[in-house]
Amino acid sequence: MSNKCFLRSNKMNKQVGLWCVISMASIPLVMTLGNSMLIPVLPIFEDKLNISSFQSSMIITSYSIAAILLIPIAGYLSDRFGRKKVIIPSLILTLIGGLIAGLASSMTDSPYLWIILGRILQGFGAAGAAPIVLPLVGDLYKNDDEHASSCLGIIETSNTFGKVLSPIVGAAFAAIVWYIPFYAISVFSLISLIFVLFFIKVPRDQNPHDPLKIFLSKTKDIFKREGNWLYVVFGIGAYTMLVLFGILFYLSDILEKSHDIEGVRKGIILAIPLLVLCLASLLAGKNIKGDLNVMRYLLVVGVGILSLFVPFVGFLEDNVRMLLLISSVVGLSIGALLPTLDAMITENIEKDERGTITSFYSSARFIGVALGPPLISIFMNEYVKVIYILGGCLGVLILILTFIFIKPSQQSV
Repeated sequence: MSNKCFLRSNKMNKQVGLWCVISMASIPLVMTLGNSMLIPVLPIFEDKLNISSFQSSMIITSYSIAAILLIPIAGYLSDRFGRKKVIIPSLILTLIGGLIAGLASSMTDSPYLWIILGRILQGFGAAGAAPIVLPLVGDLYKNDDEHASSCLGIIETSNTFGKVLSPIVGAAFAAIVWYIPFYAISVFSLISLIFVLFFIKVPRDQNPHDPLKIFLSKTKDIFKREGNWLYVVFGIGAYTMLVLFGILFYLSDILEKSHDIEGVRKGIILAIPLLVLCLASLLAGKNIKGDLNVMRYLLVVGVGILSLFVPFVGFLEDNVRMLLLISSVVGLSIGALLPTLDAMITENIEKDERGTITSFYSSARFIGVALGPPLISIFMNEYVKVIYILGGCLGVLILILTFIFIKPSQQSV
């Protein structure tokens, strides 16, 4: 197999080489490290910068809000001008944002606002990088749903593997000097940028592109035609990230403040449910095989398990082992859901609109990332039980909507 992506025009399908897959997988890996790596060190930021838990949560949320705002634009631009032409400058922005945050932290006495600025730039970079990988996979595996699902499983596994590594790596870097994680994000972005430049070779798109007005009209028609199931998929994506990042923020805080578990040891504990998530994501991606009935089954089971187990999180602050067990079950469910959601979006939307639709889906996921940490920081002291019970109730509502609106016979294939 070649190490580059290329097109067999006579068969109208793409062959994707090993290094091409690695290069694509490096993008969500870097973006995940760029966000999740900071979660275990937020209490350290609070101490070093003399900020509150809410302010530290904004280091995560500012990144996510910036991504939410720019992702739809990046999706359109990738449809209009090409995936790679959007991914490359986005990785450069992520690199620059890390340097700004790192330099400000090492050279100024009050770097908080500069850190937020750097995180916003990284969020802009994230908007044009990780979300564009999904339609890129769809482009390269056109008319080959089984291999597309498998590749998406690898991509999502890379994303979740980044979540596994991030608490350990972040804690290890911060143990050296607290601001090193910011510089590390820039280094990781540079490595991914080199991979993309050399190993992803996308065939030139010869098809004419619609003007913006026609494009918007077509996008509106897609939501009118497919909106029922698309909105539910977006909702599930937002819900999974809300639960995941809310639990990670909560775990990081109570492990350090209530149980005196710090540094790499804390990072390893945080990595356990994420490792379960990673393995579940890989297995789900391999077994979907473009089958919409299997996808619907995984969505129903995954959301059902989340709805059942999330409320218990708020009652287990004093029992680290049980909290870790429940968090691992949650990770298992989310790991099965993520590649399933990716496949449903990628395999049921035409190529010309795929970048835009997947960008809306990615925005929905970032909404969950943005809301999780600040919500927990606000309600953690007095209402943590209530917030997790409400999280379970929200899951039940989404489960009902999944039963009603996601029906394979009504979806495009």
